[in-house]
Amino acid sequence: VDTHIDAPTELLVQWNDLGYATPSREFDYPSARSGGLDVAFMSIYTSPEEDAEGKARQVANMQIDSIEALIARHPDKFALLTSAQQVDTLKENGHVFLALGMENGAPIEDDITQVNKFFDRGVRYITLAHSASNRISDSSYDPNHQWDGLSPFGEKVVAEMNRLGMIIDVSHLSDQAVLDVLQISRVPVIASHSAFRHFTPGFERNISDELALAVAAKGGVIQIAFGIAFVNPQAAKDLQNYFNASAALAKRNQQAIADGKQPEDQAAFDKTYWAAHPTPETQMNAVLDQFDYAVKLIGIDHIGIGSDFDGVSGNLPVGLKTVADYPHLIAGLQARGYNDEQLKKLLGGNLLRAWKSIEAGAIHK
Repeated sequence: VDTHIDAPTELLVQWNDLGYATPSREFDYPSARSGGLDVAFMSIYTSPEEDAEGKARQVANMQIDSIEALIARHPDKFALLTSAQQVDTLKENGHVFLALGMENGAPIEDDITQVNKFFDRGVRYITLAHSASNRISDSSYDPNHQWDGLSPFGEKVVAEMNRLGMIIDVSHLSDQAVLDVLQISRVPVIASHSAFRHFTPGFERNISDELALAVAAKGGVIQIAFGIAFVNPQAAKDLQNYFNASAALAKRNQQAIADGKQPEDQAAFDKTYWAAHPTPETQMNAVLDQFDYAVKLIGIDHIGIGSDFDGVSGNLPVGLKTVADYPHLIAGLQARGYNDEQLKKLLGGNLLRAWKSIEAGAIHK
């Protein structure tokens, strides 16, 4: 089980039939089968810019449409997964099961009924915020923590997700927002794609030891991301500095527009910044170190995989470049002493256990 793959975003940029080998993408059916992937959570991602433009709900529904189209084109290869209970009864038939996770709660807008509507469309987790604070929650990347955690509306969203049996994802949230979620939620929560801040001091996007322990105490799981920006301290520092500088640019541009002046070009800023801060080559050991540290900190029962394939612009460690490469990770874990029983937990057993617990806590049944 991998709880975070950004294939839907890429499908809207350019349609690729992922039922066949697609070298330009990190997820496709042949690669998934080669890598042993059974359950792939497709990330229904919307950006803060799409939220500001009022397009987030439309984009989210289009991405869900793209996954439905993929399944319809290849009913022999893909199937929609909407419950952890289905995994126990599905026959071994070669399918890769696609579950839906919404990255950024922006498509809900101000309408709490949208949580249920997206649930009916198959969405089974919501990452409450992404790279900017929104109506629901503060973001770890955003220096403006406008709610000091969850908003009052965000508290209602958490309660509604509990009612439906929908997984709450605390990746991307500010520390206080994670604490608020843990206080309000009646059931376990997950971090769908996060690494550990122990390795990247000051990088709030990665989960702190304190919060990881709290997630585990509630029965939840931390799904470890592979992206270099999460597991390499220099890359993490560069990424956080980028978001800080980008927020400052947005503030300057807002003032420039108010003063009738020409705003700075965001695209030009991005190009210049990343040219000056190239992503450092990183080995797979950086990811294996995350697993070792996590297991020692919170135990083998609370860790899993949330790679972020197709979501980090190819900035991935050597040996973990596509979904075909999970065997490299497994071999690395075996070399570090993990046995088959432990690997089954890390590779999906823990996530499915938590998901079943969340579904069992639903009160809409």
